[in-house]
Amino acid sequence: MTDNELDLDDVDAAVERLAGVAHVTPEVTSRTLDDLVAARVRLKAECFQRTGSFKFRGAYNAVASLSLSARAAGVVTFSSGNHGQALALSAALHDIPAVIVMPHDAPAAKRSAATGYGAEIVGYDRYRESREAIGNAIAEERGLTLIPPFDAWAVMAGQGTLTRELFATEPVDTLIACVGGGGLISGCATVAKALGDVRVIGVEPAAGDDVKQSLAAGERVSLSETPATIADGQQTMSCGDKTFAVMRERVDEIVLVTDDEIVAAMRFAFERLNVVLEPSGASALAAALSGKVDLCGQRVGVTLSGGNVDLARFSTLTAE
Repeated sequence: MTDNELDLDDVDAAVERLAGVAHVTPEVTSRTLDDLVAARVRLKAECFQRTGSFKFRGAYNAVASLSLSARAAGVVTFSSGNHGQALALSAALHDIPAVIVMPHDAPAAKRSAATGYGAEIVGYDRYRESREAIGNAIAEERGLTLIPPFDAWAVMAGQGTLTRELFATEPVDTLIACVGGGGLISGCATVAKALGDVRVIGVEPAAGDDVKQSLAAGERVSLSETPATIADGQQTMSCGDKTFAVMRERVDEIVLVTDDEIVAAMRFAFERLNVVLEPSGASALAAALSGKVDLCGQRVGVTLSGGNVDLARFSTLTAE
């Protein structure tokens, strides 16, 4: 028996909902990267997705999956930024209200994007307050539907459309994806395992290894404090019930990268690929570049999951 309720049909339904709305993002290649890792690598550039990250796929699919009455009432979520702005745009496209519970220290670019799409921002202290509690309270008080950033089947199915696109070009032997709460890798692993004998590798910041610990323990493990990492999109303290069920079945390994390795990947992407990545968006590439995964002779897919970083922070992080 399994408590995993996500399958390829769910992802294919999301593909239909997203058709003509989400971008089919480009695949970037680099001979230099191929030589460095002795493999043939395709980088799925979700930094060019609407709202600047893969999160739009899941947020839009979740909103589009609601009943007409639930959708009309509006939606709420809690997010460090990328899911928040993705849900804000998804709500705007459906002409419904959205409330985003966002930490006070969220990157300014992410906050301004969410407000620009018309969402209401409710701030909180990520180190002292529970975003889940605040989001659930607002949902109950206002009659809104809570769409969490990762632990929802419709969100996970939407994220899996990324891998559907990747496999439409060519299958891969190894798929590497960043891991925060697990929504992206759950959707991607579902597609990868359904379509072939694919090794699925997740990447976490070394300071926030809750998923690695959880898979080793066979049960969800929660960190005692918010991870101290530059990868703000991966500062989760625990994965979700639903994402853990999928990852336990379909993710082969979790590897860890340091902040320095993430910065090196950001520099590589900028200097060699002409692509700007936020720290979380560069973590999967960091795993490949740092040799954390043996890729020799393989066809490899790597997620560049987002590019929402303002110029000042990008310059500070990547300065020699």
